[in-house]
Amino acid sequence: MSSPRPPADAPPPGRYRHYKGGVYAVLDLARHSETEDWLVIYRDEAGGGLWARPLGMWNDTVAGAPRFAPLTASTSRP
Repeated sequence: MSSPRPPADAPPPGRYRHYKGGVYAVLDLARHSETEDWLVIYRDEAGGGLWARPLGMWNDTVAGAPRFAPLTASTSRP
């Protein structure tokens, strides 16, 4: 079994903007039961339910920009 500690590049809980514009709240991390891959557990703030995405995909870049960027007080408004 691999380390129970989350990797250093795991997103902390908080709000993130998807590169397509949606806003999501990271709730926690989980491990896949078969592969033990890390998954980001997050909620669509527009009411789209609860989602899980592999950490590697969460941290990907798309067209040179992060797939998900953390929101701060200055970036939380559309």
